[in-house]
Amino acid sequence: MVAAYIDEFIMFCAGLWMTAVGFGYLTFLTPNQRDQNAWLAKLVIYFKWMGPLLLLIATILAIASPV
Repeated sequence: MVAAYIDEFIMFCAGLWMTAVGFGYLTFLTPNQRDQNAWLAKLVIYFKWMGPLLLLIATILAIASPV
């Protein structure tokens, strides 16, 4: 029974992380951050809507799972 929800759990955790990074609760650091500032800024902007969307998809899949 628990094995059926592993995919949804992983997606939910990734959505939580993406949401936290997107809204600035966690930082997203890379080794050469000075060289990639523009790329990281654009990525973090996308995390603001992709994180909650991933949370919603994981929740819907967990509810619709035929267990």
